[in-house]
Amino acid sequence: MYVDTVPNRNSPPAHLVRESYREDGKVKKRTLANISFLTPEQIDGFRAVLKGARVSENQPSFEDAFEILSTTPHGHVAAVLGTMESLGIPDLIARGDSPERRVALALIAGRILSPGSKLALGRHLAGKSTTLADDLHLDPSLTEDDLYRAMRWLGSRQERIQKSLATRHLSEGTLVLYDLSSSYYEGLTCPLATYGHNRDKKKGKTQINYGLLTDREGRPVSIHVYPGNTSDPNTVADQLQRVRQKFGIKKAIIIGDRGMLTSKQLDLAAADPQLADYGWISALRSSQINKLVQTEDLQPELFDQRDLAEITSDDFPHERLIVCRNPALARKRHHTRQEMIEATEAVLAKIQLATTRKRNPYKGKENIARRVEREGSRYKMLKHFKLHFTETTFTFGRDEQNITREARLDGLYIIRARNIREDEMDAPDLVANYKNLAKVETAFRRLKTTALLIRPIFHYESEMVKAHIFLCMLAYYIQWEMEHQLAPLLFREEDPAAAEALRASPVAPAQRSSATKEKEQSKKTTDGLHTVHSFRTLLENLGTLTKVICRPRIKGAGTFLKYPQATPLQKEAFDLLGLKLPAA
Repeated sequence: MYVDTVPNRNSPPAHLVRESYREDGKVKKRTLANISFLTPEQIDGFRAVLKGARVSENQPSFEDAFEILSTTPHGHVAAVLGTMESLGIPDLIARGDSPERRVALALIAGRILSPGSKLALGRHLAGKSTTLADDLHLDPSLTEDDLYRAMRWLGSRQERIQKSLATRHLSEGTLVLYDLSSSYYEGLTCPLATYGHNRDKKKGKTQINYGLLTDREGRPVSIHVYPGNTSDPNTVADQLQRVRQKFGIKKAIIIGDRGMLTSKQLDLAAADPQLADYGWISALRSSQINKLVQTEDLQPELFDQRDLAEITSDDFPHERLIVCRNPALARKRHHTRQEMIEATEAVLAKIQLATTRKRNPYKGKENIARRVEREGSRYKMLKHFKLHFTETTFTFGRDEQNITREARLDGLYIIRARNIREDEMDAPDLVANYKNLAKVETAFRRLKTTALLIRPIFHYESEMVKAHIFLCMLAYYIQWEMEHQLAPLLFREEDPAAAEALRASPVAPAQRSSATKEKEQSKKTTDGLHTVHSFRTLLENLGTLTKVICRPRIKGAGTFLKYPQATPLQKEAFDLLGLKLPAA
């Protein structure tokens, strides 16, 4: 018997099992079976067996039976894209599939998976470093220009997308957290890049400011870009217009820091009838607290035995003032002040020595004073010294009375609230809600550092700068959701309510639950089954769940897809995200 392959004109050839025999001295053949339905490798195997090969001899070793054509990191891509799908991000960006939407999704996912430049993302997609390009069905000929076009397209849809996010997460009477930050700029062309208060401590660099609105949990809802020299208070009116008119929120409580919601801004808001139902929570500046002490509206000694009390003052007739004293903060400020005063003393002593040296002494009253101001103001403690200058001498000493006066206020801060009744929010709740601003600071920290690398900013055009910052906000929105869902596997508090319950009062320092402390010490999850990760290292671990393309070492055989068996940690991560594990 043998396998005979018979051409079949325009149809695939037929594979027939035949045997030869003699009849009347002639060699003839008859068909025993049609095996055309078998795969090419099965037909080859059948042919080999009919030729007399033993199965054990024909079967290659396990190592040689298949060849692996590619292994591409996939698990982290599946986790990010799956979360984006579950959050409805594709429909949030645009209804219906389109090349622009697919590239925009790649830009957002790429910012989470491997934050970097658009050039780096282009190489990443072209080189198939992950399955991101394949999973989003991107055009293989995608270029950097396509990425920038999609980014500009995404930026043009920012207002509509942010309105949809506000509809999801903000409601009437909601708490809205707002703060302003900045990132330094590399270049000379963008009109938004100007010199201002540089929060990145980059001397000689221009910067770009951006204001972030979040819900009460710190989930980002809206971001807006301002020139780098825009002061914090000057952005408030624009943000209120955004919340009131563009998001349609008629009643809300706005929470901002003391440099943002100043008395002037609160008075302007009170004069606007459209904001009559808006409440405000902020804090007083140090100068305002000092004034309350001088008028005896505030007596710091009363707070030696208590940490929170509500007071009134004629200087703030329409506001509720909640005085808070944090002993831990008081000790920290006292220790810091002492260190800074000692450091300033060392600088002043060095200048004093220069005026008394025998050889080339430093002299000139104005010269000495300028040097003291230049070098001594580094620690901002000159206010605590009495300085005396002559043409040839310089003397100094501590102003103990001034130091004692300032020390009385150590650990004291005052929360101010306007247009919020006590039956709506009592004093402890006002303090707790003001402290929620730390969540916005966390958002800025994640946006700027290794999480999303919003800085430095390189784009030439203002519109592209705005699109870049908006892109980073969308990426953080997704990462925020993922981190909260994956909290049991991360160095995060799994039960914020339990941790908050450990506080004796909202003024006391934040506490971690015993479960979280144990997780941090043991580096194991609370059930002891998995190693605890940061969000970044967990993504790297999920990336080891690869997409493997294999092919049998048989002539004409096709390829097939396989995934490695997921580890228990990877299974847990996908379960927490509510996603199915990748399967062939």
